[in-house]
Amino acid sequence: MKGLLLAVSGPSGVGKGTIVKTLVSRRADVVESISCTTRAPREGEVHGREYYFLTKEEFLRRVAEDDFLEYDEHFGNYYGTPKSFVREMLKERSVILEIDVVGALNAKKAFPECVLVMIAPPSLEELKRRLTSRNSETDEEIENRLSRLEYELSQQDKYDYVIVNDYLERAIAELEKIIDNKQKECEKI
Repeated sequence: MKGLLLAVSGPSGVGKGTIVKTLVSRRADVVESISCTTRAPREGEVHGREYYFLTKEEFLRRVAEDDFLEYDEHFGNYYGTPKSFVREMLKERSVILEIDVVGALNAKKAFPECVLVMIAPPSLEELKRRLTSRNSETDEEIENRLSRLEYELSQQDKYDYVIVNDYLERAIAELEKIIDNKQKECEKI
């Protein structure tokens, strides 16, 4: 294995997707894992780019075949990380999983070398503002996401690193520093 496996998670709206996508666009040695989901695509999302969109039946068949590093049901939909993609990518590059807390902790159980990074909001008010400004979810969906906030942030002590996303460029730089330092540690082994 040449690369690192990192699981980046945090509450909805905290900016983890923006942080991960920006970092991946700047570094050829890092790739984002493409998860599978049973949820419907959002406007602009493309099968095989943001997610592999599967039927519930197809997803559950792949679960039965032990085809996921981790998977979970979240807001009535399944999400999972395909093992084959991760194994293939780790031969040449580091892989970032942008997944929820349950998925990250399950990935760590399945792959103990996985580095867990929590992205935290600067405040609850800022997180609410970010969620509502996305205009991609109903008020009920936003409330559901906020209701998970306390649980997700209560898991910070199980993570290797916590990055507060108060300024985007600083958060990206912190994640990049974690990757660089961990890669140096691996090279010494």
